[in-house]
Amino acid sequence: MIRRKEDILTEEVHSRDQRVKKKDVEIDMNPMVDLAFLLLTFFMLTTTFATPQAMEIVMPVKPDEEAVEKEQAVKESKTLTIILHDEDEIYWYQGITDPEIEKTDYSPEGIRDLLIKKDQEIEDIVVLIKPSEASTYKNLVDILDEMHITAIQRYAIVDITDDDLALIMDLDNG
Repeated sequence: MIRRKEDILTEEVHSRDQRVKKKDVEIDMNPMVDLAFLLLTFFMLTTTFATPQAMEIVMPVKPDEEAVEKEQAVKESKTLTIILHDEDEIYWYQGITDPEIEKTDYSPEGIRDLLIKKDQEIEDIVVLIKPSEASTYKNLVDILDEMHITAIQRYAIVDITDDDLALIMDLDNG
């Protein structure tokens, strides 16, 4: 609280001389301290409410080529390759050699039905997810959500190959 000017300056008349006696100015800091604690409490609460939502993905370190071929040998008949392309298009094929590529979309009647059907047909299915340069981050998150919804446990995010792009071009052109 700030005191008035009249309280600060008082004149005291002494018998011998006149002089002005000045008192110290006192500023009450309690409201400012209260405000600081209120702001501190407010910002602490708002930061705890704004926790980010994230999906946990474990990505292995890339080992050398020979070790990959020996450790990750999977039967060709148990693989399903999903290629994420532009305009929310999904291309897929089963097996590795001489595949017949087909096209679907992100709807529940599209990719979800395909994953459920293939999971029932093939025991211990392994899904290879190959996002292209034209696909979006949303497409990858959507396909990972579909893997979780359909409860497929074995899948991998793999780089797309030139052969995969050639298969897409052949399907689109022919």
